[in-house]
Order: sequence, then C-alpha cells, then structure tokens
Amino acid sequence: MHEKAIKNIDFNIDLAQSFGVYKNTNEFDLLDYASSVNVSCGFHAGDPLTIRNALLKAKEKNVVIGAHIGFDDIQGFGYREMELDGDEIEALVVYQVGALMTFAKAFNMEIEHVRPHGAMYKKCATDFSFACNVAKAVQKCSKWLVYYGAAGEITEKTGDLINIPIAREVCLEKMYNADGTVNTIAKDCENTEMEIQRLKQLLATSQVSNIEGGKTVVTADTIHFSNRLSNSLELIKQASEIIIPVPVNYKNACLSGWVE
Repeated sequence: MHEKAIKNIDFNIDLAQSFGVYKNTNEFDLLDYASSVNVSCGFHAGDPLTIRNALLKAKEKNVVIGAHIGFDDIQGFGYREMELDGDEIEALVVYQVGALMTFAKAFNMEIEHVRPHGAMYKKCATDFSFACNVAKAVQKCSKWLVYYGAAGEITEKTGDLINIPIAREVCLEKMYNADGTVNTIAKDCENTEMEIQRLKQLLATSQVSNIEGGKTVVTADTIHFSNRLSNSLELIKQASEIIIPVPVNYKNACLSGWVE
C-alpha cells in the first residue's frame, strides 16, 4: 500500500454563514487557526454587511480568501439539491463569484479559490458532468482561481478535463468509503481525540480509515473545519499544534521548488 507523508496542508473554514436575523456567532473563533476562508456570496447565506465584515476580518488575519458558492436557497441554507441545466449553473456560479471578486477588490483584496457549499458540494463530488459545469463557470471568472472539491476521482478528472487548478479536500469528522469518497450516511464524528488521530494518520501516510475497516490512500491539499460541530474550535486548535497550515498556492509553490 502506497504511503506518502504530507508536509504542507491548508486549513479552510467558512465565513459569512449568516443572513439577516440568522446569525453565526462562533465562525470567527476558528479564524486564528485557518490559512484560508470561504466567504458566502449571498445565495445560501451572507448578506452584504455580513460579507463585508467577513472580508475585513480575513484581511486583518492575513488569510487567503475564496468564494463559497451554493444553490439559491436561503431558507434551506443551500442543503437542498436543485436540478439546473448548464446555462443555469454557469449563471449561478459566475454571479456569485463575480460579486465576491468585486466586493473584495473594493478593499484591495483578491480571491484565490472557489468552494461549493452544501448540496452543491455533494453534487460536485458525485456528478462528474455537474462538477465540470461548475468548474468551467469558475474558470470564466478567472483562470487563476483554484477549485476546491472533495478528494477523489471526480475532482481529479474535473481538474484534468477543464484544466483548472484544484484543491482536494478532506474532512476529519467524515467517514470514508473504500474508494475514498465520503460516506454520506454515517454520522459526523465529534470526538476530538479520534479526529486528531485521523489527522496524524493522514499526514503520516496520506490515508484515511474507511468504513470497511481498512485504509484508503487519498491526495489531500486542504482540510475543511466546519463550525457546526460541538468540538470545532478545540479540533482546529489541536490540529494547528500538529501542523502549521499554509494556503494551497503556497503549498504548490513549495512543491514546485519556488519556496524552500
């Protein structure tokens, strides 16, 4: 079984996961331990003032900014799947990414990546055609944007076909199938000790434990830390004591030899 240690990895979190009276009061707690943030663009979450505050907080902490795109479903916070054709997907993505790009430029900031949210994220991980449509729309906004997707074959193939930079993502609270895809039926783990062991295993061997009792090799560029779990803050704190996270583009620069 192939084993490869991971020397550099990104920690990403979500910001602006609020809208109107629905407030997320703990998302900034994780910011001190992240290297990149995904800022909601107003479709599944994020009103203008919330987005502004998230951008300025991210600028203050000097972390990399990305657009967190989702289905137009505020009431369901983007967790309900929508059936859209290619033109609708393109319009949905370009509208959101373009809005955040312009918003960021107003504060002399640039976004570096795009991460789908909720039902859109799951569909990108399981539907190759849909993932390609999303990635093509992202590329229309800028060829330099990195597409964040679940680690696995579909994200890899999407990157190759669309010729877009990708970041393959792992979640420490998730259970994985033998093929390296997320098992969407299993309950999320909220045991910090167990999740830290998963992190150590991932960094040492590029492997995740699977539901069949074995281990599966994955290529991981980033780890997503959700703020919806009871132990989110403790987990990212302990994780940052094991490895200091670095943004995806910095990691790629290290691998290319540009950074020692």
